[in-house]
Amino acid sequence: MRHYPEAAVERAMKVQEVILRAVAKKITWIQAAEILGVSPRHMRRWKEKYERFGFFALFDGRRGRASPRRVPSAVLDEVLRLYRERYSDLNVKHFHEKLTAEHGFAVSYTWTKGVLQGAGLVQRQPRRGTHRKRRARRPLPGMLLHIDASQHQWFTDERWHDLIVILDDATSAIHYAQLVEQESTRTVLRALREVVEGQGLFCSLYSDRASHFWLTPKAGEPVDRQALTQVGRAMRELNVQMIPAYSPQARGRSERSFRTWQGRLPQELRLAGITTLAEANRFLRERYVAEFNARFAVAAEGVGTAFVPCTRSDLDRVFCLQHERVVARDNTVSFARLTLQIERQQWRGTLAGCRVIVYEHLDGTLSIGYGLHEVGRYNSEGVPLRAAAKGAVKKAVKKRAA
Repeated sequence: MRHYPEAAVERAMKVQEVILRAVAKKITWIQAAEILGVSPRHMRRWKEKYERFGFFALFDGRRGRASPRRVPSAVLDEVLRLYRERYSDLNVKHFHEKLTAEHGFAVSYTWTKGVLQGAGLVQRQPRRGTHRKRRARRPLPGMLLHIDASQHQWFTDERWHDLIVILDDATSAIHYAQLVEQESTRTVLRALREVVEGQGLFCSLYSDRASHFWLTPKAGEPVDRQALTQVGRAMRELNVQMIPAYSPQARGRSERSFRTWQGRLPQELRLAGITTLAEANRFLRERYVAEFNARFAVAAEGVGTAFVPCTRSDLDRVFCLQHERVVARDNTVSFARLTLQIERQQWRGTLAGCRVIVYEHLDGTLSIGYGLHEVGRYNSEGVPLRAAAKGAVKKAVKKRAA
């Protein structure tokens, strides 16, 4: 028994235990074969050998014997010598052809590759990935939207722009497509707001792990679902689930769509004579997205839609950048090197010391909110919009008087 490895002994003891249980009629022989993972016919062979020769009959009789198909060591040495001295720059397939055609060796390609790899003369190829199936589409539009951006030379010149696309998983229909200088939090929020206002609220959003979608504490690790970005906060306020993608293959549907965009949109812009960003976005909005959907969108598996009309009146506060600040004693708020003055409110004497939210809106304006109250609205330079409007009226009156 000492000549057998420990794993072989454990295997034989397990087979013996199952045979003894079957002999004692605690289990059937069919059940014994299922436990050991063998066919009923092989189980009968084990039973007969055990009855005739005992425990040692359960070991593999081939162990310790040389294989009749074993290649002589002289052939092995000659193959390695030929590769080192004459064929070191050939790949394995080419070398095997030379061995069989010119040197008369009757060896297989698999054996040749194994010998060369074992001798360290050829590197082992990386293991192929596991077989994957394409994920089934969602049955209804609005259940899952893909958002992604593709950087490309869309005008077929030296300029690079990002194309932001929001695609429906159920139909591959494009709900939004616009060219921007660079994908950012603002451009993403603008895209999502247009979809919410035009189509309605959707169930979930699938995106890559860019910093405006997710915060990743450490490269290669899962995203932090508790620390929300501005986009994550907006989606949480709308009860939209966000799903991160951990590989380009996971975003296969949007990646394949971008290959189509890159193969068609630059040519369409050239044929239309469009060379500016504004013209291109007008072309996309008024014409090309509808043409793209007519050609490439598919019918949904189910009937109906998962989009729900959005009845919220505070989308300006949802789709913006929010920053918490503390009001100073003179009722001012410091933000981005600006000093925002809060006017006196009828419902409260002073807001000094209160925590407020500065809303940085997508149109460039600013506002300050205290709970549900808006206590100030300003232009991009920090000038109150009401004061700016009064100043414009005074200038108009002076011009008329002159």
